[in-house]
Order: sequence, then structure tokens, then C-alpha cells
Amino acid sequence: MHTIWSGSISFGLVNIPVKLFSAIESDDVKFSSLSKTDHSQIRYKRVSETTGEEVAFKDIVKGFEYEKGKYVIIEDADFEKISPLKSKTIEIMQFSKVEEIDPLLYDKPYYLHPAKGGEKTYKLLQQSLGKSGLVGIAQFMMRNREHICVVRSYNNRLLLNQLRYQDELRALPEEVDKSITLNEKELQLAKQLIDQLTDKFDASKFKDHYVEELKKIIAFKTSGKKLRVAEPKKAGQANVKDLMEVLKASLGNTKKGKAA
Repeated sequence: MHTIWSGSISFGLVNIPVKLFSAIESDDVKFSSLSKTDHSQIRYKRVSETTGEEVAFKDIVKGFEYEKGKYVIIEDADFEKISPLKSKTIEIMQFSKVEEIDPLLYDKPYYLHPAKGGEKTYKLLQQSLGKSGLVGIAQFMMRNREHICVVRSYNNRLLLNQLRYQDELRALPEEVDKSITLNEKELQLAKQLIDQLTDKFDASKFKDHYVEELKKIIAFKTSGKKLRVAEPKKAGQANVKDLMEVLKASLGNTKKGKAA
């Protein structure tokens, strides 16, 4: 796995040298942009607005527009001056119960692995978190931004979950009409339907079927075969008049599905 960050975890006076790896891998199908006429690749160039000439990547700098048309240039050394120690440390500020963290705040997962010499202290933190049931709330610098994160024990390893900041969350949408009322029978039928569909969660059962089908189409076209696509079946619709009928029809379909 490719190391995307290296530094250390600190809490109190304890310091653990670690490496950070992405825990996720995209399965997207990547396409190239081609000319419709001759299928030649479309290239995007970085061009100066003033001269119209292409600018080499090494000659491009970061600029902040403080007034219309006026920029201050920020260099890599300037980012490091902000807090040189923070750029190499995952600093655990506190320990908390995982259920206290709003699920909306979770962003990206990463694997933490001990660097040479940090194996024992790594294991100490991992096992301590596992036994306590707590997670570490930490901050660290990556890609010129300070992130908040959770450090937790996961399958005898340490996992880092990058979090969003509270002020990044949008306000809740408008509340559903308070005048709507549900009777006890409707709630009972809904609970029956939920009970019928309740099963132990297994992430391996869920696949991106759209991407799988897209890969099949690419394989067919690559081999020169002509693809015939069957007409999609129209989804059957129960003849229902109200919510009670919808719930009853759903319960019947679920029973038939499980029997099959």
C-alpha cells in the first residue's frame, strides 16, 4: 500500500511513529475524452490568460486574491511556517464514547501502521482503546489543512476516521408537516414489514451492479460482439388506495420473496 502521510500519534508524553494508508479503493470505470471524428485524445493545457501560452507545472504557484486582480503568493515554506510540529503529529486531544459522535461527521477511513520502533507503543494504544471501548479525538495536518479525526481500535489495528467539522454540515431540511398523524394499525404493519426485512448486516452482500454491467458492456464491445439488450420489464404496481393497503401489499410481497 502507498504511504500517504507519515508522522506520529501523541497523547500525553507518549509518542508513536506511524504511517497512514488509505482504507478505501475506488472501483470507478475511468473514461478518456476523445474527439468524435477521429477518436484522438483530448488534452487539457494550463494556459496563461495574458500570453495565451502554455505554462509548465513547475512554473505555477499558489496565489490568494485579496483584491480584484491582486494576488499574494503563498509558497510551500509558508504552509510549513504555520505550525511545523503539527504537520507531523496526530495529536489526541481527548477520549470519548463512539456513540457521542454524530454519524454525519464521518468522512474518510485510513489505516494506521506503526513505523519502525513504534510497534510496542502502537500495540499499547490499540489494546487500551479496545478494552476501554473509547476512541481518541485528534487533529492532524494533511494536504495543507488541519483535520479532526477519530483514532480507534479495529481488528487488532488502529484505524483513523477523518471527520468533517461541525460547521461543514448543512442545516436540516424543513420538518415534515406536523399535522400528519398515523394510527396504531399503520405503525404495527410498518413494524411487521421492518421485522420481515431485518437481517444481520454483511457489507460483502452489496455490490455496485451498475459498474458490473458497465464492465460487461465494455468487454462485449472490446471483443467486437454485438450487444443485444432486453427490454426492461415494467415494475408491477399494487392496486392500492391508501397507506394501509400499501403496507399489506408490501408484507405479502416480502413473504413471497423470502419463500422463493
